Amino acid sequence: MRLVTVSGPPSSGKTSVIIKTIEALREEKTKCGVVKFDCLSAQDQILYHTKDIPIKTGLSGNLCPDHFYVSNIEAALEWAQGEQFDYLITESAGLCNRCSPHIKNILAVCVIDNLSGVNTPKKIGPMLKLADIVVITKGDIVSQAEREVFAFRVRQVNPRAKIIQFNGVTGQGSFYLKKALPETEEIGSLRGSTLRFTMPGALCSYCLGEKAIGEDKQIGVSKLMEFDG
Repeated sequence: MRLVTVSGPPSSGKTSVIIKTIEALREEKTKCGVVKFDCLSAQDQILYHTKDIPIKTGLSGNLCPDHFYVSNIEAALEWAQGEQFDYLITESAGLCNRCSPHIKNILAVCVIDNLSGVNTPKKIGPMLKLADIVVITKGDIVSQAEREVFAFRVRQVNPRAKIIQFNGVTGQGSFYLKKALPETEEIGSLRGSTLRFTMPGALCSYCLGEKAIGEDKQIGVSKLMEFDG
């Protein structure tokens, strides 16, 4: 079985990209499943169900979504193996643009859309900078010049990634993404695997449930700005 991680900012079109790509894979009788990791709510499972795509959804709630993801990814893999999938695709939203849901030696895809602004690629961290494939969506809504500038900005932050322009409505681009997926190796376990980058980290009073504002309420690890000078 092969594992593929798909991440990207909210509303960038990840679900549409995954569904269209799975539809393309099914033409070759490939069996796929999806595990979606989100924070507070996820309605996309309805779209997966309408396409008869097996899906499991996990909500991190008040936990860091990266920590929630890495704590559950082994169980997700075991579920997929039990279902005898050829591919397990995980979907996670980069809610803070610092998320790092990619695993070493596992194909990593980042989905980002043209409407987010030409400076957005510079604002996104490991999920874009360390991706093997960057899928750019919503190119049909902007001009050719805007598409080219946006793709150039993506290449500036991740020059080694393969860039695929994708239309989530028509599925244009799914053929190229489908052909790229076999680049990831088959795996039987994630034991001994590591993330490509460290997760966001902190252990402070607010992590432990504190709500009051004030210097005397802050304990543990914190990061303060310099306002003097």
